[in-house]
Amino acid sequence: MNIVSALYKFSFIESPHILQSKIRRKLKSLSILGTILVGKEGLNGTISGKKENVDKAIKYIKNIDGFCDIDVKFSKSLVNPFIRLKIKLKDEIVTIGDKSINPNKEVGKYVNPEEWNDLISNKNTILIDARNNYEHSIGTFKNSLNPNTIKFREFPEWVRKQKFSDNEKQNRKFAMFCTGGIRCEKASSFMLKEGFKDVSHLKGGILNYFDSVPKNESKWKGECFVFDDRVSVKHDLTEGSYDMCHGCRMPITNEDKATDEYIKGVTCPSCFFEKTEEQKARYMSRQKQVDLAKERNQKHIGPKDKKLKK
Repeated sequence: MNIVSALYKFSFIESPHILQSKIRRKLKSLSILGTILVGKEGLNGTISGKKENVDKAIKYIKNIDGFCDIDVKFSKSLVNPFIRLKIKLKDEIVTIGDKSINPNKEVGKYVNPEEWNDLISNKNTILIDARNNYEHSIGTFKNSLNPNTIKFREFPEWVRKQKFSDNEKQNRKFAMFCTGGIRCEKASSFMLKEGFKDVSHLKGGILNYFDSVPKNESKWKGECFVFDDRVSVKHDLTEGSYDMCHGCRMPITNEDKATDEYIKGVTCPSCFFEKTEEQKARYMSRQKQVDLAKERNQKHIGPKDKKLKK
């Protein structure tokens, strides 16, 4: 059994490149896999490994100046959902495209999972899903607004297009949620900057809600997309029922796999007509290598496909 840990914190880092090297060296020594983004504004990532090694990795990160109270959430996976360790330098640890937005200075109100149901049941609350459209499509809270974004950096433009009135900005409650909480930190900071008065977000995100609220009391419908090879998790934080199209990285169901547009490792109904014949041939060659590796009981690393943007 592998332990998966999602973590983040906005806290100023003086020399990100130095910290990047230190984190890579330490986590590599613990056989940790996954991705951590390092930037001047903080840390963001998901890692996995054996429990004792993940515990040591988290302890190490918490000993970094400014990160003693880093937000950490745990789940489990029968197989390791990552194939390599990547410690990346980034200008933004979650990209909204506006560097003037600083959650270290201004952020919305945190709402604990135990209080969340009451907030989103309030008729004066406007509930916003701060995630992307493909995430919203497989699970969300009832009556949440879907910004239909492909990338998080599209969120500010969506908010401005809604043309919320000054009266709404001052008198309505705005509640937001995302997978682990980090996008809502930036989204709430942006909305406060735009003049919204009462802005809240789910502390620790959907994963914390799953861990804290009994399923029979939950207002969540569906599964939650996660950015690793599990694709999604259920309310009990076990691996979900979705697979991923390796042509476009979109979540797919068994129904999608039954269509003529689904070619294993190549295309799905979402991308079949968008991929060129050259791309399809290349993906088919890659899938053949994956299948051959499985026959030899090996794990095929494959090319460094770009993951979906958070």
